[in-house]
Amino acid sequence: MLMKQKKMLVLTFSQLKQIYTQEMPELVEMAAVSPTVEDFKAGLLKHLDSCGMVNEVAEEAREQIRLLLQYDGQDVHELSTGQDISVQTIRLLYQFLTEKLENIEMPTDLFVELFQLFKRLQGENVPSPSPQRIKSRNDRWDTGLDEEVREMRDENKERMLHLLIQKIENRKSKPSVRFHFEEGMSYEEKYQLVSKWWGDFRFHLSMAVKSPAELNRFLGNSLSSETMYLLNRARKKGMPFFATPYYLSLLNVTGYGYNDEAIRSYILYSPRLVETYGNIRAWEKEDIVEAGKPNAAGWLLPDGHNIHRRYPEVAILIPDTMGRACGGLCASCQRMYDFQSERLNFEFETLRPKESWDSKLRRLMTYFEQDTQLRDILITGGDALMSQNKTLKNILEAVYRMAVRKQRANLERPEGEKYAELQRVRLGSRLLAYLPMRINDELVDILREFKEKASAVGVKQFIIQTHFQTPLEVTPEAKEAIRKILSAGWIITNQLVYTVAASRRGHTTRLRQVLNSLGVVCYYTFSVKGFNENYAVFAPNSRSMQEQQEEKIYGQMTPEQAEELYKILETKVSAGINEEKTKEDADTAKQIRRFMRKHHLPFLATDRSVLNLPAIGKSMTFQLVGLTEEGKRILRFEHDGTRHHSPIIDQMGQIYIVENKSLAAYLRQLSKMGEDPEDYASIWSYTKGETEPRFSLYEYPDFPFRITDKMSNLSIKNKVLSINRQASTNKY
Repeated sequence: MLMKQKKMLVLTFSQLKQIYTQEMPELVEMAAVSPTVEDFKAGLLKHLDSCGMVNEVAEEAREQIRLLLQYDGQDVHELSTGQDISVQTIRLLYQFLTEKLENIEMPTDLFVELFQLFKRLQGENVPSPSPQRIKSRNDRWDTGLDEEVREMRDENKERMLHLLIQKIENRKSKPSVRFHFEEGMSYEEKYQLVSKWWGDFRFHLSMAVKSPAELNRFLGNSLSSETMYLLNRARKKGMPFFATPYYLSLLNVTGYGYNDEAIRSYILYSPRLVETYGNIRAWEKEDIVEAGKPNAAGWLLPDGHNIHRRYPEVAILIPDTMGRACGGLCASCQRMYDFQSERLNFEFETLRPKESWDSKLRRLMTYFEQDTQLRDILITGGDALMSQNKTLKNILEAVYRMAVRKQRANLERPEGEKYAELQRVRLGSRLLAYLPMRINDELVDILREFKEKASAVGVKQFIIQTHFQTPLEVTPEAKEAIRKILSAGWIITNQLVYTVAASRRGHTTRLRQVLNSLGVVCYYTFSVKGFNENYAVFAPNSRSMQEQQEEKIYGQMTPEQAEELYKILETKVSAGINEEKTKEDADTAKQIRRFMRKHHLPFLATDRSVLNLPAIGKSMTFQLVGLTEEGKRILRFEHDGTRHHSPIIDQMGQIYIVENKSLAAYLRQLSKMGEDPEDYASIWSYTKGETEPRFSLYEYPDFPFRITDKMSNLSIKNKVLSINRQASTNKY
C-alpha cells in the first residue's frame, strides 16, 4: 500500500531515499550501476519495454514515464513568461538516487511526485472516493441561505450599523453629500436611517472600507498582527483595497461556526501577492495593446483599452464609465496587472462618463458593426453593473442600434459574403455576490426593455455572466437579485475561479447545487492564472481534472437530458416578453429544480473546467511532460479544437505552461486548512486532461444564411516571433 499522504509530504531527502530503496529497489539499483544519466535513461527505457503491465494503471504510468524520458534534456518555450526552460526531470531523479544532487536546498516535492508515478508502474492505484463519501463532502459546506449563517451575519450587520453611524458622524462632509445626518438628529433616528440605507448599493460603495485599520474595526478587531502588518505593507506599495460593508458582513469573525476561507482569501492579500505587486506581468498578453499594432492574438483594435479580443466571434467591451470599476477587489483578480498600472482603480469620481464617451462609444460600435465575424459582445470591466442605470441604458441602446445597422447592411451582401450578426449580449458582473442590492427595479426594467427590442432584431441570447465563488455568497439578498434578473427574461451563468479554498472536496458541487436551485447555470470553472502573485490561491490543473472525474461527474447529463435542459433555457432566452404563459412555466428556477428532480441530479455539470492560455484561449487538454526542480509540473497544452480561434494558433507550435506550485505544496496547503490529504490521494494520477464538450446553450446558434469566411481586423504576419521576443525582454 502507498504511504499516507501526510507522512510523504514531510519526509527529508534521506528518509525519502530510504522509502525508494524499500519500495522500488530495482530503480535504485539501476541508478547505482549507471555511470551516467544517459546510461540510466537507456536502462529505464529498456526496463519499461520488458516489464509486464499488470493493469491499465501500470500501462498509463509506463506511457507517462516514456514521455518524461522523451522530454528530458530538451528546452521548451514557456508561453506565459516567454522563457525557454530546460526539462531535467529524469536527470534530477538520477542525481537524487545516486546522492549527487547539485542543489541540496531544493524541496523534496519532485521526488515525492516521481515516487507516486513509479508506484503506479507497479499497478498500485488509489481508488476513487465512493458516491457516499462525495456526498458527505458536499453536505459539509454551508450556504448563505442557512439559518445559522444568517443569524451570525445579522449580528455582523448590527455591529457594522453602529460603526457606520460613527463613520458618517466623523466624516467632514457637506450636507450635499447623499448620505449624511441632519443636525439635531437623535441616535435612534440615525440608526433607523442607516438601517434603511443598508439596502441601497450606493451607500455601500460610499462607505466602502479602504484601509487596514478600518477593515479590522469592521471585522470586530479579529485580524492578527501578521495580517495587519501585511495589509499595511500593501497599502504603502499603492495596492488598492476596497470592500463594502455588505460583503464584509459575510465573513465569520467569531472563531467558530461556518468556514469562510473561500471569501477571506478573496479579500485578504497573500504575502506573495504583496511582495510581487509592482512587478506583476500580464498573463493575458492579448490585453497588451499598442496603437496601430495587432495584439498577441493578431487582432487590430481601436485606440485605447476599451476592446479586448482573443476569438473571432466575441470581443469584450470595457466602457470608460463607472463600469471600469469593481464593487471590490478580488485578491486573485485576472486584471491585477491593470490595477498595478492604474488603468483600473476605485476613484469613482474620475470614472464617471465624460462628455467624449458617447462619441467614443459610437466608434467602438462601428468596430463591431464592420467586423465580419463578431457576433457576441461581453460588456464588462471592471464590472458592467457598476455603471449607472442611465449609462448602461445608453450603452445597450448603442449595442441595439449597431445590431440593426449590421443586419440592414447584410441585406445588400450576397450569400456567402454576409457578416456575422449580433446573436449574444452579455453583461459581466460580480455584484450579485458583492452587492446584490444593485439589482434594483429600474435596472430590471432596462434589461427587460432591451431584451424585448433586441429579440425583435434577431439577438438570441441575453446573459448576465456572474461570479459566485462560494455557496456562502449566495445570501437572501443574492437570491432576490437572481430572481429579479430572471424575471426580466435574462439567463444567469456563473464563472468560478478555482482557488485553493474553492478546490476543497465538495465545495464546487455545493455551489453548483445552490445556484442551480435558484435558476443559475454554471459556465466555467477557471484554473487560477498568473505567476508568483497568485501562488497562494493556485490549485493545480490536476485537481481540476480530479474534481471533474470524481465529483462533477454526479451532475453529468446524458445527451438527451442536456438537450431537454437546453430547450428549457432556450425557450426562456428566445421567448417574447409578452407571450402568454403561466407564471410557473416562466420561472426558470422552478423549471430547473423540476428537471433535476425528474432526472435525480444533485446539480447540473454544465460548466467546463479550463485554463486560459495566453493569447490562445481556454483549454484543459494537457499532458505532463516534465517537472521543475521545485516539483512544479510542466504541461503541454493543446488548444480547444471545438471552437474557432484566431489563425495565430497555426503559428504557435507546442504550448507549454509551468504551474506555479507543486502538487505536494498544494496538499500541504490543504492540510493547513484542515483538509485530510488522503482525501486527495488520487490527484497524482491525473497527468493528462481533456477539455469537456460545451453545453449547447454556450454554442452559437446557426445563422439562416451563409457568412463570409474572411476575417477582418486581423494581422498575424510574423506575429508569434514578436510576441516571444517581447515576452522575454519586457517587464509588463
